[in-house]
Amino acid sequence: MGDTHVTTEEDRSAASPSPVADSTPVSGSTRASAVSRMRRTRFSLSALRSPRRPRLWFEILLIGLSYWLYSLVRNAVPEQKAAALRNADWIWSIEHSIGLAFEETVNGAVNSVTWLIVSMNYYYATLHFIVTISVLIWLFRRHPGRYAAARLILFATTAVALLGYYLFPLAPPRLMTGGGFIDTVVRHQTWGSMASGNFKHMSNQYAAMPSMHIGWSLWCGLTICALATAPWARILGALYPVATLIVIVSTANHFWLDAVGGMACLAFGIALSYGWYGTLPHRLPKRVQRPEAARTARLRALRRPSAREAGGARAVRDSREPDPADS
Repeated sequence: MGDTHVTTEEDRSAASPSPVADSTPVSGSTRASAVSRMRRTRFSLSALRSPRRPRLWFEILLIGLSYWLYSLVRNAVPEQKAAALRNADWIWSIEHSIGLAFEETVNGAVNSVTWLIVSMNYYYATLHFIVTISVLIWLFRRHPGRYAAARLILFATTAVALLGYYLFPLAPPRLMTGGGFIDTVVRHQTWGSMASGNFKHMSNQYAAMPSMHIGWSLWCGLTICALATAPWARILGALYPVATLIVIVSTANHFWLDAVGGMACLAFGIALSYGWYGTLPHRLPKRVQRPEAARTARLRALRRPSAREAGGARAVRDSREPDPADS
């Protein structure tokens, strides 16, 4: 009886597969397949994030449509006059409490120099658009590989600013009641602001926070400083947002804290672009790789096994080959 029991256990042991021997090939094959799928997903996402050559007609349509939507949404925000004036008084009191309420002094001093304040009125009304569009065209022509990432920063900055207009209506200094601020466009009868004079009914009067004059000018300045090769261009790029800050304060269109809001919106745009492309625009290739070359490179990378996959395949092969020592 004892012999029969021993024989049965041996037979059962011989008939049952070894979990170590059989699980190794299956585990290696599964791991290699999973890694391959992960690599395909990664390369698909990489292809989606890779900068592509911008198309002129699409960019013109996109920019025009985006600005139309921006203006539509900005002006559709209810003009909450009472709340906007309260917020302006609050901002003004904060600046007084920290000893940096200098806007009224600057506004009065610059207004006394007629040619200077008139020039600033036209600066405020025109360069905001001219310089921004010029930088976009320059990127499109000279830095197509960086264009999409830089454009994403600008668009994201503008989009998040709409939240500020909706959540925090703010009257510009020139509209504060009982203040000593001067509306320089009205005083000098110049065309200098969509929110003054004959244009005041075409734009939301109480959308001063954040300042997109600062958000856009700082985007232009940083882009030029990062990508321009001529020293004079970099100097102008650095001076442009500084000059814009002086203009928006001198014309009483913004508090300096509105400029801080514009900088915060730009920081959000930069973070979003960095998260999508994995780097800053100036670190991307200047030129866009041809689609055929990019597709070929991705296919080669997909077909080329990684070191981990090669190790897994080698382990599977070795487990299936008989050990010479056992023969």
